[in-house]
Amino acid sequence: MPDAPTGPKPPGSVLFLCGQNVIRSPMAEVIARDLLPKSVFVASAGIKPGERDPFVDAVLAERGFSLGSRSPRLLDELEDAYFDLIVTLAPEAHHKALDLTRSVAADVEYWPMPDPTTATGTRDQILAAYRDVASRLDRRIRERFAAAGDRPSPPT
Repeated sequence: MPDAPTGPKPPGSVLFLCGQNVIRSPMAEVIARDLLPKSVFVASAGIKPGERDPFVDAVLAERGFSLGSRSPRLLDELEDAYFDLIVTLAPEAHHKALDLTRSVAADVEYWPMPDPTTATGTRDQILAAYRDVASRLDRRIRERFAAAGDRPSPPT
């Protein structure tokens, strides 16, 4: 039987926070739920309203994931805004998280991610920008939580 992981334990709860909770943060939430131990509560939210992005659904489906009927959520709509770790994925979300943590004890990490909505060209070129963000998030989540005994890296 393999030895138990000896690295730091993962946080008990992680919030991925972005501008509108339509692209980067819901992708991160779905990927993290798959990679992190089931004991870790994972959520995502935005700081301003947004509409669901069909390119996110397409890219997640390629990876075998789905958002189901989930709609973008605002930070203010979360039942519990107390998280051990808040990962911000856009500058405006990072500023909001820093303001929030003045009154709440939580670690905040900024993982700048490109905005794939700025991509132009064909549908395939635009999808490539979304795939790139999903890959970056996957890699960053694996790297950040690897010491906590998460799943191994995917085969190359």
